[in-house]
Amino acid sequence: MHNLTPLPQYLTKRYHGWKATSYNENRAWFRRLADEGQRPRAMVISCCDSRVHVTSIFGADSGEFFIHRNIANLVPSYAPDGLQHGTSAAVEYAVKALKVAHLIVVGHTLCGGVAGCHAMCSGHAPELEETTSFVGRWMDILRPGYQRVKDLPAEEQVGALEREAVLVSIENLLTFPFVRDAVEAGQLSLHGLLHDISEGTLLQADEGGKQWALI
Repeated sequence: MHNLTPLPQYLTKRYHGWKATSYNENRAWFRRLADEGQRPRAMVISCCDSRVHVTSIFGADSGEFFIHRNIANLVPSYAPDGLQHGTSAAVEYAVKALKVAHLIVVGHTLCGGVAGCHAMCSGHAPELEETTSFVGRWMDILRPGYQRVKDLPAEEQVGALEREAVLVSIENLLTFPFVRDAVEAGQLSLHGLLHDISEGTLLQADEGGKQWALI
């Protein structure tokens, strides 16, 4: 028994609308994607947050981005331990198989995962400290970022930690030998962005991750 139920009616209607318009108007393009396979120029790692819609932000078409989403847009460090690593697998496939030219980490403001990490690391979310908390153990990736912001004024810490979620991910990406080799060979570039949900703006980190500027 799988306990599956039919798709909600509103989603079924949206699908039929898409099939009758966007798909039918671009049928040749979708057939080409099916016949020739995907050739994305960039991989985007972003948060699962439903308010973060990177294809809309960049006006991307089908086949343009290889997208991986997880809680707080985090990348773990390289750990070839034989266990299951979804994010690491996505990075490996993008870099080694698809040979993307750009790898973009997109963080965002008002991130629930980052706020949870801050609460956990500051001793205000004991439930996330439990070994049974998948969110807590995932947010352990960001603990080094918390250490870098914990001495800031209290009102600045969460915002700074949102930026650290991007920077820690970039740092961890460079622990993957195939990522580091591709970057050093000039075949891959890394980019760190922060999307302000309220203002609709994008901040970009400089090469050293010290400064953020509006795009």
